[in-house]
Amino acid sequence: MHLFDRITQQAEMMGGKACIRGMRVTVSMVLGQIAAGHTVEQILADYPYLEHEDIIQAVRYAAWRAEEREVEWIAA
Repeated sequence: MHLFDRITQQAEMMGGKACIRGMRVTVSMVLGQIAAGHTVEQILADYPYLEHEDIIQAVRYAAWRAEEREVEWIAA
């Protein structure tokens, strides 16, 4: 089990999506910014209340969650 001390989930906030440190900034928003080609520095400039480790941990959390999925293969 990984320790993600900057990732929070609360049913009453952002529909229970994974957020950064209890703020209304979702992990998926951070990943979307990265996918759009924004650098960590650009994201930090656009969201000055975020910290470098917030972004790194969001990516690590997403990678961890992606590995959690199990796909059942159906033999052809």
